[in-house]
Amino acid sequence: MRYLTRPFVLGALARRKGVEQFVGPINLGRERGIRWVAVWPWQDGYNVSVHDVQDLNDEDYRDLSVFPPLDPEDEDDTGYGRMIGHFRDPAEALWLAEQDTGASPDRWVNHGVAGDDYADFVLAKRAQQQP
Repeated sequence: MRYLTRPFVLGALARRKGVEQFVGPINLGRERGIRWVAVWPWQDGYNVSVHDVQDLNDEDYRDLSVFPPLDPEDEDDTGYGRMIGHFRDPAEALWLAEQDTGASPDRWVNHGVAGDDYADFVLAKRAQQQP
């Protein structure tokens, strides 16, 4: 099972492990890309970051943290995304991520696993394009 239940998400964060989620396709102006969000431990709490990156359209590329940013002004931020909040309480960090980014409460995965959802997205997109 890929997705974590809420207690497992909170447990991972309590153990100082990050969680992430592939949110899906986005449009930024005329540019099309993908969005993923991360919640990860930092110092005395948890950072929430959103990542709007280019869609490389290749199911073999699963490390979303190295995808080029969609917005050229974010080019120096590859991997870190845009920080949208820092909380001491992991539940509050998850709430912000879900409210502000479109993340789903039941689709969180361990750090490094969101790329599997991206690969599924690419394959589904290709299947829809088949005659």
